[in-house]
Amino acid sequence: MDTYEAIVTKLDVREFDRRHVDDKTKTRIMQAARFTGSSMNTQHWRFILVQDPQHLATLAQDGTTGPWVKGADFAVIINIDPKVPGSTIDAGRVLQDMQLAAWNFGVVSRLFTGIREPELRRDFGVPPELKPAAVLGFGYPVRKIRGKKSRKPLEELVYSERYGSSFHPSA
Repeated sequence: MDTYEAIVTKLDVREFDRRHVDDKTKTRIMQAARFTGSSMNTQHWRFILVQDPQHLATLAQDGTTGPWVKGADFAVIINIDPKVPGSTIDAGRVLQDMQLAAWNFGVVSRLFTGIREPELRRDFGVPPELKPAAVLGFGYPVRKIRGKKSRKPLEELVYSERYGSSFHPSA
C-alpha cells in the first residue's frame, strides 16, 4: 500500500471480527515498532504483547477509555522511559508506525491512553522505571470499511509564514 494512501485512509476501529491475526503479521507490526526512530536513538520503549482473552479483559478493566479492547485479537501496551527527552513524542511515533503497518495488512486498530496506572502496572508487571503511555488494540474489522475521514479543510488548519496568514493549497 502507498504510504500516503495509508495515512489518508486509516481509520480507528473499536469493533473487531473473531478472526485471528496470524503470527507473521503480528511480528511485522512489532518489527515496525522496532524500526521506528526514537529520541537520540535510545530505543527506550518496551512493549507488552497481550493476546490471551482473559488478559485482554483485564487490560480493558485497567483502562478508563478502552473497554472495547477486550474484543480485540491482540493489544500492545507501549511503555516509555520518561527520563528520555522526547519520550512522549516517541510513543506517538511508534504507535502510528504500528497502526500504519497493521493497516497495510488489512488489520485495524485503535488506541487508548486512559490508563489506571497502578492496576496496569500490577497486572502486567510494568517496572517502576517505565511509564505506560498508550495501549493499541488490533484485529480484523467486523465489516468491510472504507477509509473516508471527516476532516477540517487545510485552510482552517494551516497558515502561511505567520499564524493568521491565509494558506492557499494547490490542487
